[in-house]
Amino acid sequence: MLPGLSYPEESLKRLAGDLAERFHGVFATETVERYVLESYTGLLRTSSVKAHLTTRTARFSRERLTALAQAKGAIERAVPEVLFVCEQNAGRSQMAAVFTNVLSGGAVHVRSAGSMPSSELDPTMVAVMTELGLSLDESFPKPLTDDVVQAADVVITMGCGDACPIYPGKRYVDWKLVDPAGQPIDEVRRIRDQVKANVIEMLADLKVSPAV
Repeated sequence: MLPGLSYPEESLKRLAGDLAERFHGVFATETVERYVLESYTGLLRTSSVKAHLTTRTARFSRERLTALAQAKGAIERAVPEVLFVCEQNAGRSQMAAVFTNVLSGGAVHVRSAGSMPSSELDPTMVAVMTELGLSLDESFPKPLTDDVVQAADVVITMGCGDACPIYPGKRYVDWKLVDPAGQPIDEVRRIRDQVKANVIEMLADLKVSPAV
């Protein structure tokens, strides 16, 4: 354990231990501990539901460490890695991630993040996705971090300005989409359908046939 390191919750200490074991031989224990605390702090700044914070920290920390390991070549990238970035990670990028997961049938691995993440998902966005039978129960806004950008083959931005770091060799694409926040439900449905169309086009560009 890092000198003087204190955990705000005992569960975070257990999480760091579990992840240190999982990434043994890839990262030093100190690196894992730092990532857990950084991830917890990043989510704490915006989270309005503290009851799920430890669970979300576990997923966020694991995702970031996996991304960093991929970027360093310590873990193989078996499928294309796509990162969706919008400002709040509460609407457009979340819809794009869900559509990509479903339509690619696992042939693409997707992450999403926000340059200024919201506390929770946009409820109207959740409603219009639910209309299609698509669940966002496991989704939550996450801050944008360098590790997920470094691990991506394609970075797709949606109105996040210059917040996304630029790395040589990465492909960057900007989708001009209206922010669904505060929009009437019919407009959010239109945005949803445009996101889906963009995802289908992206998959074709990646030579991935959409799953039926």
